[in-house]
Amino acid sequence: MKVVPVIISGGAGSRLWPASRQSHPKPFLRVADGHSLIQHTALRAASIQDVVELVTVTSRDHLFLTKDDFDELDSVVLPRTFLLEPEGRDTAAAVAAATIHAKATQGPDAILCIFPADHMIGDQPAFLNAMGRAIEHAQQGRIATLGIGPDRPDTAFGYIEADGEKVIRFVEKPDIETAKSYVASKRFFWNAGIFCFKAQVMLDEMASHCPAVIEAVLDSYENGSFSRGEGFTNIELSSEHFAMAPRISLDRAVMEKTHNLAVVPCEMGWNDIGSWNAMAELVAPDESGNRIRGDVHMVDTVGSYISSDKRLIGTVGVSDLVIVDSPDALLVASRDRVQDVKKLFEALKASGHEAHLLHNTVHRPWGTYTVLEEGERFKIKRIEVKPGGRLSLQMHYHRSEHWVVVSGTAKIVNGDQELFLTTNQSTYIPCGHKHRLENPGSIGLVMIEVQSGEYLGEDDIVRFDDIYGRT
Repeated sequence: MKVVPVIISGGAGSRLWPASRQSHPKPFLRVADGHSLIQHTALRAASIQDVVELVTVTSRDHLFLTKDDFDELDSVVLPRTFLLEPEGRDTAAAVAAATIHAKATQGPDAILCIFPADHMIGDQPAFLNAMGRAIEHAQQGRIATLGIGPDRPDTAFGYIEADGEKVIRFVEKPDIETAKSYVASKRFFWNAGIFCFKAQVMLDEMASHCPAVIEAVLDSYENGSFSRGEGFTNIELSSEHFAMAPRISLDRAVMEKTHNLAVVPCEMGWNDIGSWNAMAELVAPDESGNRIRGDVHMVDTVGSYISSDKRLIGTVGVSDLVIVDSPDALLVASRDRVQDVKKLFEALKASGHEAHLLHNTVHRPWGTYTVLEEGERFKIKRIEVKPGGRLSLQMHYHRSEHWVVVSGTAKIVNGDQELFLTTNQSTYIPCGHKHRLENPGSIGLVMIEVQSGEYLGEDDIVRFDDIYGRT
């Protein structure tokens, strides 16, 4: 038996703003133990028996974040495949791509286990027991899904109605009164979005229920570009063909239509981290029901979740709030309105505010940069370049730059010059000069960059050469 876990990593995690941004979404948020949500998902996936390959469906923009997180997991030594979507077309297209790949590499009887990238599961033995049962169903030619026993009526989840392990129907997110009736009936489970099936079984179901999806994705896979490195394969799906796939969820495309379903009821400490209240559940409450992360001091504060990355937060006489502080944005919300944080995110996006897209610290394939200060005609950044990392050969039309090395060694192309600079050494890059920064050393390179000019936007970059394919 060959088992292929598939991690679906997409979406912006808008309900978890300001910690989650479009360029650094929910799967990469770190929880109390220091691991990100996608790292937890990979560790769980790798713990299943008979796993032969780890597949992740993501975007090119998030490829290097994903690789960096996986590289930290020394215990996960599986071959890794990254299926890169040119755009999000919802979960039916993502699962179709993974299924086509699994059949091509592992055969039609390969068993795929589909996992959202951003869930937490507290009871690992219960998870493995449930997955074992789901895989048994898959071996018998059924599509199996995990059903979470609901402990409250909740309108944020889809539901599965079942008679034992036989699925009666999938139900979209209900209103609160309907959710109450579902929980009271004891016939309904939360839909966790975790599925198991043989590759050929899913391909046959898609050919029957959503042929336009499977046809477009198959063309996109066959016309995609393949590249390989040590222990991993990148498959960039063809954008021309992928755009033809209907935008539809796997639930609507297949699960609501097929009669070949089984549900595995389970209690495994599942949390989909879909809101700040869900994130709060990962932190133990104090005697006043507050859940605290970071440097927080409280007076007469009850029932609140308060999180700070750096700054001190003080509260007096408040209750039932969510307060989340990040270096460049602060969220204050009532705990009973946390689902509406998505509306705030969408408003920021509609207005063009950069806070929906980027953090103060921005991740790039070569490392990170952090905006320390900016004002009229100047911006100051702290740049960190990983060992072996290399920025593109580039130029700017509207700004000049001063680079000062804080630690490590920098290899710099500045016009016709090639320089090696170490701690406290610097160089000036005039507007219009081609330049490149590289870390040739074995430790991280830290630099301070001072930009000055009439326009300092990130889009004032002309790339001539780039090892990460961004030209």
